[in-house]
Amino acid sequence: MTNDESIESEEYAVALEDLREAVESKPIRDTQLSGLYEEASTARVDLWNTVTAFIDIEDGEAIVTDESKLAEGTWAPEIVDDCDAMLTVDVQRGLSEDLFKSIADEKLAAMIEDAKQDSD
Repeated sequence: MTNDESIESEEYAVALEDLREAVESKPIRDTQLSGLYEEASTARVDLWNTVTAFIDIEDGEAIVTDESKLAEGTWAPEIVDDCDAMLTVDVQRGLSEDLFKSIADEKLAAMIEDAKQDSD
């Protein structure tokens, strides 16, 4: 890994840590993941299986650029290649904010750990 790639991984980890901290400390409606929560907790489970937040890291900040539901399969490569990170949760109609926070925290922690390992 080059020094530039290591720095990018560190910036990525820091941006995701900031997002994780916001999810832990604020109401979901006041975070970048408000749309993901809304989609995951209200979508019809008979139509959709998962919902994904597409995240770009811009100037050291994790910015959710879009949320989208998926019935089955995987995202097209051109969609995945255009974002820096993806946070996917299962659709659970009536999902509580606390459970969503727990799920998001766990997934963000794993993404952060991977980024930190990549920067070493």
